[in-house]
Amino acid sequence: MIYLLLVSLLWAFSFGLIKGELTGLPSSSVAFVRLLIAFAVFVPFLRVRNLRGGDAVKLLLTGAVQYGLMYVTYIQAFQHLQAHEVALFTVFTPIYVTIINDLFERRLCPVSMSAVILAVAGGIIIKYQDLGSPELLLGFLLMQVANLSFAFGQIFYRRIMAALPNKPADLQIFGLLYLGAALTAALATIGSDWTAFELSLRQAATLLYLGIIASGLGFFLWNIGARRINAGSLAVFNNLKIPLGILVSVLFFGETTDWTRLLIGGALMATALFINARYKPEKQRII
Repeated sequence: MIYLLLVSLLWAFSFGLIKGELTGLPSSSVAFVRLLIAFAVFVPFLRVRNLRGGDAVKLLLTGAVQYGLMYVTYIQAFQHLQAHEVALFTVFTPIYVTIINDLFERRLCPVSMSAVILAVAGGIIIKYQDLGSPELLLGFLLMQVANLSFAFGQIFYRRIMAALPNKPADLQIFGLLYLGAALTAALATIGSDWTAFELSLRQAATLLYLGIIASGLGFFLWNIGARRINAGSLAVFNNLKIPLGILVSVLFFGETTDWTRLLIGGALMATALFINARYKPEKQRII
């Protein structure tokens, strides 16, 4: 659980950095470079000799969806949304995590779903936006593709790693996920105008930080943490970055927020996390 909390704090800074430093650059190129950097970080640790071909393909596809498709749509959403709106529209990720996990398990866990509803309610209370604007609606739809991709990858990675016969360490195979992600993002750059990808020193430093720390280290620790807790708690942790992101925006990027809404919404999320921390799947009635 500590891994997920640390990464949530880490990612809270990403929304403001991407919107403040990288807006205006081709979104697909930003996604590709960021994921390529993350892949380069994990190449020295890659050990696939004892990995079956089918399992390697599954890991590549997991990365292609969880990070590749997610990042392409996520970065593009910043062209249509403010940073706090991007943070808000991740509010549906925990629902997707729970539903996808229950579909794989062919069950519905009432306690887990109740906690997720609490977490989503908390995120909506913190910040609500009217989807009447076409620009806002497009950004919202892009974010839902990103949310679904990220949710699917978290659950599928848990299942793949649990089924691997040789039980490799996460560090030994994680480069495959970033390779699949980078290849997917590379496809999205076809037709992009790379001449417009001119980086200032600040933008280059931001991309290095996002590629090495936020993406490389962050996603690695997140997926390790995702394997160590139940799916309900994992779903709730997917929403913690909303209040954290708003707090960082207020304290470090000069934005304003409604503190009453933030406190109420944060309390609901904390309650949901408490419920899932005490939740034991084997004791729950399956519908």
